[in-house]
Amino acid sequence: MLPLLLSEAKSEKKPDPTNLLTIELESGKVIIELFPDDAPNHVKRIKELAKEGLYDGVVFHRVIDGFMAQTGDVEFGNSKKFNKGRVGTGGSTKPDLKAEFNKRKHVKGTCSMARSSSPNSANSQFFICFGNKGHLDGKYTVWGQVIEGMERIDKIKRGSSFSGSVSNPDIMKKVTVGIRKSEGTAQ
Repeated sequence: MLPLLLSEAKSEKKPDPTNLLTIELESGKVIIELFPDDAPNHVKRIKELAKEGLYDGVVFHRVIDGFMAQTGDVEFGNSKKFNKGRVGTGGSTKPDLKAEFNKRKHVKGTCSMARSSSPNSANSQFFICFGNKGHLDGKYTVWGQVIEGMERIDKIKRGSSFSGSVSNPDIMKKVTVGIRKSEGTAQ
């Protein structure tokens, strides 16, 4: 009976295709529903960087088993000009974002902005949660949720148990806004 209750809790409404982000990994596609009502400036930034192609080729540089997979360092994390010593410290040429903390929870598949100790320092880096991480709620800006392909995120190479730093990391091959009609999903 419990699985029936969980399935009934899911929304039957199809997401707006303009508020979907597609990440192409070596193993296949991951689809993320964006939350512009909860984090308008963060969603706008994610879309801008994706449309400009700046996320294409960027690695998952910090992956901690049971916690999260972090990516989005467009400055030092691109696989074509990868800087192992600086990856995770960079951002884009755009200004940092003011925090848009919201009521969304950090659960499996939640997409949230990475930042320094300053709440208003998010720029281009983000992470995807491997499970429920309630201690992050209200402290990091949630801007999306994986709705397809979480099994691919679950298989991303893990980093060291201390820092999460990944040797030979997985790559976001291409990141696009929306889904092409030929793919038949969410259209």
